[in-house]
Amino acid sequence: MAGVNKVILLGNLGADPEIRSLPSGMKVATFNIATSDSYNNKDGVRVEQTEWHRIELWDTLANLSEQYLHKGDSVYIEGKIRSEEYVDKDNITRRVTKVRGTNITLLPNNRRDNQEGGSAPAPQAQAPRPAPAQTAPSAPEFDTNAGGEGGDDLPF
Repeated sequence: MAGVNKVILLGNLGADPEIRSLPSGMKVATFNIATSDSYNNKDGVRVEQTEWHRIELWDTLANLSEQYLHKGDSVYIEGKIRSEEYVDKDNITRRVTKVRGTNITLLPNNRRDNQEGGSAPAPQAQAPRPAPAQTAPSAPEFDTNAGGEGGDDLPF
């Protein structure tokens, strides 16, 4: 059975991205973004609910986030949910859920745009796609004119 694991988030960074360099030379950026939703409760009072999402970007996207992303920035992120388990220092098994970003767009931010006197084009990036391991076999070709030249020789 096939499945789909796709997340789309539009939110604001809670802090500057944390950048780590791995021994292999690859970079990983992690940061949290906040998304908000509001509704009226049963008493008619407007309630705003904020959710925090842990984002992880690798390689090219990590490099771009290091250059362009800052606390308070509005971002559009597409990615996949990843869950990991680890054992902490007290020997307790913990589970963390992250969004591994595959596409990110920095959105115009009114606060920064007003300070800089205008807006520049928003950087946009997408993780490079790996080459397919195998090429799919081509679909068989069917001779639509088999059995006659004109194709009008139908048996009915």
